[in-house]
Formats: sequence, structure tokens, C-alpha cells
Amino acid sequence: MSVLISEVVPRSPADKKGIKSGSTLLSINGHEIHDVLDYDFYSNDTKLHIVLNDSGRNKKITVRKDEDEDLGLSFETYLMDKQQHCKNGCIFCFIDQMPKGMRESLYFKDDDSRLSFLFGNYITLTNLSERDVERIIEMHISPVNVSVHTMNPGLRVKMMKNKNAGKSLELLYRLADAGIKLNTQLVLCPDINDGEELRYSLEKLGELYPAVQSIAAVPVGLTKFRQSLYPLAGYTKKGAENVIDCIESFAAGFLKKNGTRLAFAADEFYLKAGRKMPADEEYEDYPQLENGVGLWTSLETEFALALEEVDLPDDYAEKVSLATGEAAYPLILSLCEAVKRKYKNCDIDVYKIQNDFFGENITVAGLITGKDLIKQLQDKKLHARLIIPSVMLRSEGDMFLDSVTVEEAEEKLGVKIQPVSNDGYELLDAILNIEYTDNL
Repeated sequence: MSVLISEVVPRSPADKKGIKSGSTLLSINGHEIHDVLDYDFYSNDTKLHIVLNDSGRNKKITVRKDEDEDLGLSFETYLMDKQQHCKNGCIFCFIDQMPKGMRESLYFKDDDSRLSFLFGNYITLTNLSERDVERIIEMHISPVNVSVHTMNPGLRVKMMKNKNAGKSLELLYRLADAGIKLNTQLVLCPDINDGEELRYSLEKLGELYPAVQSIAAVPVGLTKFRQSLYPLAGYTKKGAENVIDCIESFAAGFLKKNGTRLAFAADEFYLKAGRKMPADEEYEDYPQLENGVGLWTSLETEFALALEEVDLPDDYAEKVSLATGEAAYPLILSLCEAVKRKYKNCDIDVYKIQNDFFGENITVAGLITGKDLIKQLQDKKLHARLIIPSVMLRSEGDMFLDSVTVEEAEEKLGVKIQPVSNDGYELLDAILNIEYTDNL
């Protein structure tokens, strides 16, 4: 394996030794470099024996540097080669439920362990080679985020349609024995891996504590594009209640014995069941926010603190509009009502966007398309600024899921769109159009 050097940082140890961009990095201290994980790990030593290929000729260079000093090489991508494609055929796969005609990148099924380490992506373990496992252990890369779904090997094979899906569960024990921390996820499908199967999975994962740091149970997401796919139903109120009862019963027992709840149900289950969200302290340190576990309570708690601390004149006035998905709408509405009670001259409108694109079963803000946003707001009274959750946009912050750009939406709606993350302080800043830090 070899990787192309795209840039050499000026005055870095590599630059001082004459390493040039366009050269190919072959190895460091005898270790082949496959990706940025290898590079970061093996370039930490103070004395580096580097093998390069420059214009067709191999060169050996010795570089000395301080322990915490970066070698100074950059590469075109983190992975340095092709991203690993998922080899599973999960019955609940969301990508299989997407319509044709969207941008190509949205159809790529990622199951790349390197992205788990770099960006927190979840992996199934079915794609891991022996070298991958050995590297995780050698480098002590931790935590690893794993999509488990069930601890029943036979059921896992059926759910993921991969003959290796059951056997790969053995890697959980191997990683745990090596001291690797694990965050785990269970995508639950009614009458398939919930009920007694859920209890079994919780118990087996609990046996791996403290290596297993958290368990998130999230409901299957079903779009209207499921023709010819495995027949699945969404959760009913009763089904959601049963999942919550199972999770909370396990969590209460585990807390009493180990001092942590370990397992948490996603916010969607509480919304579907019509139950009050758990209190802030019940989420401990919010280990599974990215899985939609505790987002509601976290935002509500932060916002209340921010509103209590902010100090503006009683007659302070601001006009703003907000749009969000159906699931978060009641919360955002209540937060804005709290602002208006404190600052009565503020004019704040909150709009609920229904997901016509994917179907009524999809209620989260992160799957709202630009077209749905525009269509449902174009005849509404909008102020000059429109706040939306940043999860509606891709990571670059410039485009919705359906490739509608922020600029296009702004032009059609005649507003300035302001994306805001799931942070109570940032949301209050945006609503009041202030820099919160100025008021501390």
C-alpha cells in the first residue's frame, strides 16, 4: 500500500528534510501506511525512518522531531483509498427505502471501521478483517461504535442477511477483553428483535460492561418507498410503551448494581408512547445524543438555563421564524413561548414541516427536504430570518437532502436561513439575535 502526499507543511520536520508533495509515502519505521490512522499512530515517535517513492525512485529518509510535533504531511483524503462498502442486506436499511434520482453519495452504504474511529460512525463488525481487529487492539483505538441490533447470532444473520453477522458478534468479546470501549446501537423492529429478544440483548451486552459504555435502542425508520422490501411495521403506542418499560427496567437494575443505567431508549419511543421525557440526570453524560437519545431533554435543559441567565431590557423586541420537523415541533414551540413570556415584545413564529417526501412516518428534522420546506412555508408569514435545525443540511451546511441549496431556499422564501445546532444556548442566541456571551 502507498499513499500520495498532497501537501507538506512549511517549516515542518518533513519540509526541513526535503520531502515534497507529489511523493508517495510507503512506510514509517517499517510499517506500511494505509490511511490516516496508520500515519498518526506510527509518526508519533521522535525518530522516524521514512520510505518514499519520488519520481519512480525509492528514498529512505530519517526524520527527528519532538514527541508532540507533527511530521507535517497532508493527504487528499482521510482514508487514502476507497471507502469500504457495507456487505449487509439489513431488512430495515434506510438507504434501500430511498427513491431514485437523488445525489449519488446518498446511496452509498458505509460500513468502514476507519470512519467509526475518525467521525463516530457506527459499524456492524461484519466488514472487519483480521488486520483491522489487530490494529484496533494495537493502537488501542477507542471507543468503537457498533450497530449490534441483536445479540442472538441466528437472528442477527436473518436481520442483516449476512452469513457472517452472527459470528462477528464474537469480536465484541475480543475487543472488550483488549480494553476497547464500545458504544452500541439496537435498531428495533416490532415483533422481531424487541420483547424477549431485546431483554436478551440487553443482558448479554450488560455482561460486557464496563467495556460496553452505552446501549441505544432506536426505532426502525420506515419511508413510503418500501415496495418489494421486507414487510415491516412501525411502532404503535403500545409497542413503544413496551420497549420503554423493557429498557427502563433493565436500566434501573443495572444502575443499582453498577452505578450507571447503561441502556437508553431514543426520544422517538417516548414521543410515540406519549410519555414524558426522562429528566436531565437520567441521561447521565448523554452518551448517545447522535442516536437521538436525550436530544429533547438536553435542548430543553440548556435552553432553560440560557434563558434564565440572559439579561436584556424588558422591552427587548425581535422578530424571527423557526421551522422544524413534526417530532421536535412541540418542544420548539414551548421554548419559544417561554421566550415570549420573558420578552413580550418578541414576535416568534414556529412552523411544523411534514415530511411529504419520505412519508408521514418520518418525523425527524434531519430528513426534511428543501422542497418540503419551501412548499409548506411559501404562503406563510415569515420574518426576515428563518431558523432551521442544522441537521437539515449536509455537513458542509449548504444543501438539503434533496440537493436544494440554502441559497435557492432563501431566494424562494425571501428570508435569510440560519441553521442552528441542537444547543440551547445557540438556539436562544439565534432567536434573540444576540451574542449570548455579551450578556454573561
